[in-house]
Amino acid sequence: MRTIKLMMMMMIMMMIIIIMIIIIIIIIIIIIIIIIEKPDKLDTHTPNPAYEQEDATVLWNQAVHADREVTANRPDMIIKNKTKKARILIAVAIPADRNVTQKEAGKKLKYESLCMEIRKMWNRKCMIIPVIIGSTGIATIATMKAIPGKHSIDTLQNTAVLGTSQIMRKVLQCETEI
Repeated sequence: MRTIKLMMMMMIMMMIIIIMIIIIIIIIIIIIIIIIEKPDKLDTHTPNPAYEQEDATVLWNQAVHADREVTANRPDMIIKNKTKKARILIAVAIPADRNVTQKEAGKKLKYESLCMEIRKMWNRKCMIIPVIIGSTGIATIATMKAIPGKHSIDTLQNTAVLGTSQIMRKVLQCETEI
């Protein structure tokens, strides 16, 4: 009799342990689903394609249609200054630190034909501003001087470093899951 009671008690304890393990597994799965499906603010933010004030219009990720075929016709930002009758093409990149100067020269070269078409077609001044910040925050003197108005290079560098760290976190999380 006593052995039957002990066996029943052991079976009940085993069932309780199995139920607790199943509950823990379900909780872990729910947490993983919440983490995976929770979008980051940077991933989901899409700016308006156009922002307009009385003297300027800012276009974001808009193609420029020209008379002649231009392969690079979609800079990251276009600022149309109505009072000065000028266009500013802004190209942004965050390369590895050793490629900052090459990327800056490459962006200027890439959008030079588009800038020439804007000058010819609409008789407007055109300027290319490559905003190139290295992945650890390195910026060239040309980048710092090229950005007009009041700005803080610290803010640009901080944003670049935060973006790099976010990418690294995601990559390292993927490697640990494999």
